[in-house]
Amino acid sequence: MLTVNAYAATSATAPLGPTTIERRELGPRDVLVEIKFCGICHSDIHTVRDEWGGATYPLVPGHEIAGVVARVGAQVTRHAVGDRVGVGCMVDSCRECANCRKGEEQHCLKGFTGTYGGVGKDGKPTQGGYSTHIVVAEDFVLKIPEGISLDAAAPLLCAGITTYAPLRHWGAGPGKKVAVVGLGGLGHMAVKLAHAMGAEVTVLSQSLSKKEDGLRLGADHYHATKDPETFQKLAGTFDLIVNTVSAKIDLDAYLSLLALDGALVNVGAPAEPLSLKVFSLIMTRRSFAGSLIGGIPQTQEMLDFCAEHRLGADIEVIPADRINEAYERVLASDVRYRFVIDAATLRR
Repeated sequence: MLTVNAYAATSATAPLGPTTIERRELGPRDVLVEIKFCGICHSDIHTVRDEWGGATYPLVPGHEIAGVVARVGAQVTRHAVGDRVGVGCMVDSCRECANCRKGEEQHCLKGFTGTYGGVGKDGKPTQGGYSTHIVVAEDFVLKIPEGISLDAAAPLLCAGITTYAPLRHWGAGPGKKVAVVGLGGLGHMAVKLAHAMGAEVTVLSQSLSKKEDGLRLGADHYHATKDPETFQKLAGTFDLIVNTVSAKIDLDAYLSLLALDGALVNVGAPAEPLSLKVFSLIMTRRSFAGSLIGGIPQTQEMLDFCAEHRLGADIEVIPADRINEAYERVLASDVRYRFVIDAATLRR
């Protein structure tokens, strides 16, 4: 067993603090990743504070992992020592069901194994990337292409694929009008990706405070949702709306912005239920849908797309001892646009 430094939560109300954890022995098809950077996702906060239920402690969060291969098992063929790699939200799945065989491991019929908060092949709770090393099956380790720095690549393993997947599935591209609700960790990547795909991109944010950023990131238009005229002016406009916020919104109001056959896709995951009026859907054949992440093949596709278009997350790199401060700043929307932990600060 390998003992490594980490940052963990001991309860839903306690601040995260330094600790050590054990990583399983390297199996024949396992990869030992030396973590260089790990992004802070809003999902980490939801899970640490048990807002979705089912959390077990101690808990080491983190599923936006970028690093280098330190060791490989005897039968590993996909990765070699020194490779630049990433680990996202999954570290395993059944690999046998219809969805897994299609490369949709995130929809494994038996449930995928989460990078943290799951149960690993050793029968122990999985622990995430707020640590110095992680052992992962080679099939769930992604290649990070040259052209993206590891710190800016880390958030792509969740924020990147979470927004890339619905944009691809619902056909964002030339001739399509795409709106992004919220300009945060997810939203800023959705804007970059939709723009790179060739869509006409609009940001829908509560205020115009981030308008300059939105236009810089690739938005063609920027509107404040606090202004009631926004919903009147933009009614029936969009082919696709990607909602990235993890808070309750007026679904009926946003559905009114869709054109015929348009789709409103939720990728933000608020803790409280959302509701809508069925007539918001049936009058113009609109859809309300959800999207999780992507499978391993699509996640690699996303990383390659980002390298081709020179896309990475806009980040603020922090030492591990500022994680609790970063959580509060995320909740206050005081980050542009993703905190990334420098794992070197865990080695001290």
